Amino acid sequence: MAALEAYNKKRDFDKTAEPKGAAARKSKKLRFVVQRHHASRLHYDFRLEMDGVLKSWAVPKGPSLYPDDKRLAVMVEDHPLSYRTFEGEIPKGNYGFGTVSIFDSGYYTAVDNVHTEQDLLEDLKQGSIKIVLHGKKLKGEFALVRIKNPQEDNAWLLIKHKDRYAVDEAYDAEDEVSAKVKEAGRSFRKQQGKANTKAASGKTAEQDKKKNEKKGSATLLDPMLAVLSKAVPDDGDWIYEQKFDGFRALAEISNSKVSLVSRNGINFNEQFPSIQEGLQGLDRTLILDGEIVAEDAKGKANFQLLQQGEPLPARYKLVYYVFDLLMLDDNDLRDFPLLERRDLLRRLFAKISAPQIKLVPELKGDALQKAKKHNWEGVMAKEAGSRYHSGKRSDAWRKLKIQQSQEAIIVGFTAPNGSRIGFGALVLAVWGADKTLQYIGNVGTGFTDELLQDLHAKLQRLLVKKKPFPATVKVANEKKVTWVKPKLIAEIDYAEWTGDGHLRHPVFKALRTDKDVADIVKVEAVQAMSNEREIRFGRKVLKLTNQQKLYWPKDKIRKGDLLHYYEQVGELMLPYLKDKPISLNRFPNGIEEASFFQKDLDKKLGPSWLKTVELESESTGDTVNYLLCNDLPTLLWIANMGSIEINPWLATYRKQDRPVFGVLDLDPNGVDFKTVLAIANTAHDILEAANVRSYVKTSGSTGLHIYIYVGQQYTFDVVRDFIQMLAELVHEQHKKESSLERSPSKRKNKVYLDYMQNKRAQTVVAPYSVRPKPLATVSTPLDWSEVNDELTIQRFTMETLLERIAAQKDPWATIFDEPIDLKKAISAF
Repeated sequence: MAALEAYNKKRDFDKTAEPKGAAARKSKKLRFVVQRHHASRLHYDFRLEMDGVLKSWAVPKGPSLYPDDKRLAVMVEDHPLSYRTFEGEIPKGNYGFGTVSIFDSGYYTAVDNVHTEQDLLEDLKQGSIKIVLHGKKLKGEFALVRIKNPQEDNAWLLIKHKDRYAVDEAYDAEDEVSAKVKEAGRSFRKQQGKANTKAASGKTAEQDKKKNEKKGSATLLDPMLAVLSKAVPDDGDWIYEQKFDGFRALAEISNSKVSLVSRNGINFNEQFPSIQEGLQGLDRTLILDGEIVAEDAKGKANFQLLQQGEPLPARYKLVYYVFDLLMLDDNDLRDFPLLERRDLLRRLFAKISAPQIKLVPELKGDALQKAKKHNWEGVMAKEAGSRYHSGKRSDAWRKLKIQQSQEAIIVGFTAPNGSRIGFGALVLAVWGADKTLQYIGNVGTGFTDELLQDLHAKLQRLLVKKKPFPATVKVANEKKVTWVKPKLIAEIDYAEWTGDGHLRHPVFKALRTDKDVADIVKVEAVQAMSNEREIRFGRKVLKLTNQQKLYWPKDKIRKGDLLHYYEQVGELMLPYLKDKPISLNRFPNGIEEASFFQKDLDKKLGPSWLKTVELESESTGDTVNYLLCNDLPTLLWIANMGSIEINPWLATYRKQDRPVFGVLDLDPNGVDFKTVLAIANTAHDILEAANVRSYVKTSGSTGLHIYIYVGQQYTFDVVRDFIQMLAELVHEQHKKESSLERSPSKRKNKVYLDYMQNKRAQTVVAPYSVRPKPLATVSTPLDWSEVNDELTIQRFTMETLLERIAAQKDPWATIFDEPIDLKKAISAF
């Protein structure tokens, strides 16, 4: 059965008692089972009968009856229906080895009791399943919802709905598991793990301890390390290989016994049993050097998946990429030239049939260009005649990075904002040349909710009171920082180093458990930022040019920084741009040079996939070819053309006289910003009294914009009349500080209450748009609670916005929920 092919491939049914995947007759009722699986990590397997198989999710924390719990559920391969009754032990060396017991079972139905099995399959495809469980422990309504993440489509949330079976306090499935079952799992793991404490060659625990402490001379299990290079070597004979994004691991094999060891001495056998199994088939005494990688069908690596070990989500596989041979049949090969060691490897791999063990191929042609094309982390350059220097860093091996990354020591964390759980950002450091910790910035992006919770729990065990830096070192958001012992290592992707030694645009990638804190120092990649790069969105290809060009010379902010910012916030911006004609305000040479507006777009100017619409200009009657920005490639094309800010209409081209939003623009006209804040809060109070939901954002320049969602229900005339009425009511309470006069000369030192923006073809800068102002300020959506005396426009920049977005809930998340009923609102005024 094709649906069970992945299941069967991962198992040797001569070694495991698990049922073989085969077609089965469907039952009258759709059944479910939840199995407690004490594998390399304790987790629960949630399985639903559907289409003749068990659709399966691994739930690390188990199902919950508490509606506030949103449990991560990673979809794995389909299991046969016969698996629902399986209990017992999966022997060591087999996929998912450990103990399996049934936590609960029964049957399930659709919530509406109308959905057929075919309907449920369609729900599964769409990423949202709502069911009722009829079990002994698990009863009532549950939902499985796929997390919207372009990097990972197998991550779901398992959520209990509020009903009579729900509980109103924290729920732990382990509380309902008998002591006998728990002890069986612990005993099995302990018994099977004893063999892993020694290397396959019979090394004693004392030898391993010495290795971990890195004392004495280097051993065969101490890996050779590379130096970072800024350019491709132009002398001598070099071999080029892909630089993989995984865990470095040396494998020692003797008498079919395998020991997988990290570069800092951690044993990987339990974490990656399928790799151990694949190496057991070798009947030679060997020591191999390579990298363990979790990758999808296209070869794209996912480093974070390695943290938890096996099992991986269904779309990923584990591969051990081997690139060196240190010992063969008790012969030490380290003094042999690399070319000869690789020749022996090729001969050896001609006899290896395990698909999870692969030889790293030698790259031909322009290795760096190939790395850029495939979006690899980088390239390794190795001198063809070099020997293997165990435990040493040698320039005979050089790494050239394409993607910027830096390992950093976590020394603290900030408190979370809004609905964010765990923490807001991590405080990062590296060891300096003087052996003291050096501050390199904070990182607040790249975290899932599950990761925030898990990492926060680890940090809670490391709390300290003392700041690890001198008092003179200024740490971002230091008042909110909790300090921790420097024990954990994070790998961070970033754009470049700033002039003051901080990471620019840092993104959390993963924890590194395979390296030592003492080794974490600053590294710099082959180049800070390439001047050109090509990105692909399916069939759409976009070349981003002149990224080194300074757009904000005084602030040292480049075009590449602008493109990186829009790449990160595009998903949040696009709903405000959809189907709205865009006017370009282009600054091809940065904010200090001349700019120009462009409404009429020459179709030959850009790629063929750009979408435009021909509309009549009210002022001239001419036909104008407006650009539409409905996707990320178009947004990046706009920014690449030097259009720093994004200016959409308030209406779509489909309903040009019916706006999506009504806007009141508060223009300070030189007035103290605190006056603007007071006026904004008055407008909010008036709207609240009329039961009108309103949203506020900074203009990114000097003022504030107040939005209401009218959803194209009314003409511009109606919406403008309503906003004018609001402005007049505000003016009555602030006659000395505000004005309704359009002429600047008639409203000196007064805040202009501009309601005239509400008309066809008028543009207002989009939420999250950058402005061509000092510091690269951003038009930022706010929560009304933030409109207080502490608010400043300059607080929100390209650099600070990414951390803000990651650290707190979107304050405009509900803006499109329901349009305002203006008739009711007017009667309430």
